Amino acid sequence: MTLAEKILAAHSGKKKVSPGEFINVKVDLVLANDITAPISIREFGKLGARKVFDPKKIVMVPDHFCPNKDIASAEQAKIMRDFAHEHDLVYFEVGQMGIEHVLLPEQGLALPGEVIIGADSHTCTYGALGAFSTGMGSTDIAMAMATGEIWMKVPSSIKFIYRGKLGKWVGGKDLILHTIGDIGVDGALYSAMVFSGETIDALPMDGRFTMSNMAIEAGGKAGVFAYDKTTEKYLKGRAKHPCIVYKADDDAEYIRTIEYDVSTLEPQVSFPHLPSNAKPVSKVGNISIDQSVIGSCTNGRLDDLRLAAKVIKGRKINSRVRCIVIPGTQQVYMDALHEGLIEIFITAGAVVSTPTCGPCLGGYMGILAAGERCISTTNRNFVGRMGSTKSEIYLANPAVAAASAVTGRITGPEEICK
Repeated sequence: MTLAEKILAAHSGKKKVSPGEFINVKVDLVLANDITAPISIREFGKLGARKVFDPKKIVMVPDHFCPNKDIASAEQAKIMRDFAHEHDLVYFEVGQMGIEHVLLPEQGLALPGEVIIGADSHTCTYGALGAFSTGMGSTDIAMAMATGEIWMKVPSSIKFIYRGKLGKWVGGKDLILHTIGDIGVDGALYSAMVFSGETIDALPMDGRFTMSNMAIEAGGKAGVFAYDKTTEKYLKGRAKHPCIVYKADDDAEYIRTIEYDVSTLEPQVSFPHLPSNAKPVSKVGNISIDQSVIGSCTNGRLDDLRLAAKVIKGRKINSRVRCIVIPGTQQVYMDALHEGLIEIFITAGAVVSTPTCGPCLGGYMGILAAGERCISTTNRNFVGRMGSTKSEIYLANPAVAAASAVTGRITGPEEICK
């Protein structure tokens, strides 16, 4: 069996599962946020359930519109907050919270070998730790909160093998954008994307989170990495409880195996209006921007801020550009503060926000007007995703977003970091 199949078999009480098989699966962690939780809570009430299956295994994070941007978002947050307190769930209030998919691994709540579901499509992030993690609808989440189980079809697995040493400004974001550009937004439809190879072995944990996070942008059900020394080091001192590490069998079957030599890969830029519209930064041309966003559940971790600060240090943000930096959690914010990264951003003329999903989904803290262009480290560049349907979003890594903020046009970092 593949890694995904091993985990699902163990959680469904079966010795073996196969792609296409429908199974009932016990879950280890259930997640919802301030947009999706109220729907789940309403459906939970319709079930007639009086209590959740295990309050320690249900996490609620107010990260999309919090701190509350308006009355509607305040009401949403209140529904979630009241339910979380009533059932004594794991809940992170403003001031302790962060962007959910950065926060949960940081807090040691998502662990290898677990089945993790969330009412958010980017729940696939935790596959970076060797978990089976996927997004589901709010009604599925309601049933999981009541019973601790879900039903699902076992996905097939696609193996991606990356070879070669990455260049100075190239990381996980570029690997996944290049991959999506190659296979398309439905290239891994309802499949577990398995990331492997010597390039992956050398990839830091933050880069792995980025890749798993964007598996959904290729249609993937999950994006998984094998547990290794990098995972072990990351989890040391974090894990809140014991876990079981699973390993794929050597004779596991994959529906496809796709190989890449990434030794000459450049930083990638995805053009509007799909993540699959990826091209090397050297092929972008002269495209001016109005806004640069550095953050999100894709690239709001400490390594991302370090990379952006390395480019911006000693320079000024272009006077025609709004540069918005959003640390993924309070801890990331604090670490960046201690390292002097926040001072670098503010001195350069950027604005630094409290942790929030904010502009990524067109919520707040960076809405685009008609005709405006944004370079962003977020995960989606759909029509109207960040504001006006007549605006444009270009996806890139933090170094490209930072360099572009300085020059006022989409720029590779090597152009200004000679």
